[in-house]
Amino acid sequence: MTVVRNCSHARSWYTNDGPTLSGQLDDWLSRVDTESMPKSGARAIIAPHAGYAYSGPAAAWAYKALDLSNAKRIFLLGPSHYLRLPGCALSECTHYATPLGDLALDTETICKLKASGKFPDYDDRGRKLFSKSADETEHSLEMHLPYIYKMLSNTFPSPDSYPPLVPILVGHTTSSREREYSALLAPYLADPTSIFIISSDFCHWGDNFNYFYYLPENANEPGAGYSLSPGKKTPTKPPIHESIERMDKMTMDAIETGVYQNFQNIIAETGNTVCGRHPIGVFMAMVERLREEGKLEESKGLMKFTRYERSKEHVGISDSSVSYVSGFAVL
Repeated sequence: MTVVRNCSHARSWYTNDGPTLSGQLDDWLSRVDTESMPKSGARAIIAPHAGYAYSGPAAAWAYKALDLSNAKRIFLLGPSHYLRLPGCALSECTHYATPLGDLALDTETICKLKASGKFPDYDDRGRKLFSKSADETEHSLEMHLPYIYKMLSNTFPSPDSYPPLVPILVGHTTSSREREYSALLAPYLADPTSIFIISSDFCHWGDNFNYFYYLPENANEPGAGYSLSPGKKTPTKPPIHESIERMDKMTMDAIETGVYQNFQNIIAETGNTVCGRHPIGVFMAMVERLREEGKLEESKGLMKFTRYERSKEHVGISDSSVSYVSGFAVL
């Protein structure tokens, strides 16, 4: 039976007009500096998932690097913003709609993953965990679909030949659970025909997110900052937006080391509100596992970030800001 997830955030988070959307994506992709991009082999990316007016141009820097030439399946890992998930969940749909056209899901791979018992359909009370309605409420997966469709249309001759998706919604997982999921997914990452797209925005700062962490100029360690008090005088040494960028760059540096614990440590020390920290954690744990097993060279699987932007450039103590980054990993 065909079950299509509607593109529920079209009209509000991005245009629902196919030709207009296609033109926007082409324009953003054309503005990327290709000198910073790998010639081939980038099978994993990190890209943002906000409304396209905010993060659409930044996401292009990840998708421009993506190498789909050998792709047979595309894993899309996004954080759960609304469902309380202790683990991960798989979609019950067979297709995801976009204003550009529908994308098929890899139901065969999804069934294999469900057979592991790590992706339950129901909670302990018998309630469905990731229904079609819940799928359509979540935006972290949907906001990548138009870009995926666009890149596939640039690579494959027709929609019938597009590789299918394996969307995975990642909940508030512990480190041990992230390593469990990495064990299941690592063989796919080792497969040169698999693509991994990690959905994440970075720092969510300000009253809208109840996060006010600030790094003063004399703070030499990530954990040497403190939380600002709303209503107090806005600090200037450095300005808040520079503090946010410094903290995000520390987080990006930790990811670029390829060491899972380095990323966990920076999040613990700063509390940086990286909404996709758990999908990122699963990916980094996969890379570490493949290295330990001798299935991945030390130089492979390391994220390289190519773009950093924020929704608001200059931030006062009463403002809010969200950061957007794009990066790729060659495998």
